Amino acid sequence: MSALSSFFVPGAVAAAVEQVRQENLAISAGLKRQDAGLLDELIVRYQHRLMRYLLYLSGNREQAEDLFQEVWMRVLVRGAQYNGQARFETWLFTIARNLLIDLRRKRTMSSLDELFEGKSEDDRPMAFEVADGEPTPFDHFANMEDRERISAALLELDTLHREVLVLRFHEELSLEEIAKVTRAPLSTVKSRLYRGMAMIKPNLERTQAHFQEAV
Repeated sequence: MSALSSFFVPGAVAAAVEQVRQENLAISAGLKRQDAGLLDELIVRYQHRLMRYLLYLSGNREQAEDLFQEVWMRVLVRGAQYNGQARFETWLFTIARNLLIDLRRKRTMSSLDELFEGKSEDDRPMAFEVADGEPTPFDHFANMEDRERISAALLELDTLHREVLVLRFHEELSLEEIAKVTRAPLSTVKSRLYRGMAMIKPNLERTQAHFQEAV
């Protein structure tokens, strides 16, 4: 049996899930002890993903860099709140999102509910499902060199749809995990995901045409 085929053996999948669970519990225990070495390891492991998420969410590098520092301070101070039942990155992105909302609310003295949790027509549950494993437009661009154009296409979307696409395809969070981060119903997450894909598809197709012309 090949290494690839063994990955799909139920026992191997269960072992991988258990390994992740144990890692999360170890992180939880270390944060409760305020283990400085563990915090350093977490920063090294997640710094690029966290900064990418903050950049996409805020659209402002200076603000993202300020929030980046604040997120890790919050992890250090409130680490005991992480119980290890969810993946650490889910908890990390939730902290980042909440801090950005707090910052914007303080600066504008108004609620961001419309920005992050608005109940627009686009938030109605979708009447269809997409089968697991179905290729997405992002799959076709996984190895493309022209990633700047993809980033630009994402930034053209509104915050609600851009956030879900980034969490799903860049950070590889499940739909259930995205619902936890965004505090939105699963049906709303699905709606934003599929509508976001529909909105970005024309830009990705133009990127693909540009790439094909270049080669």
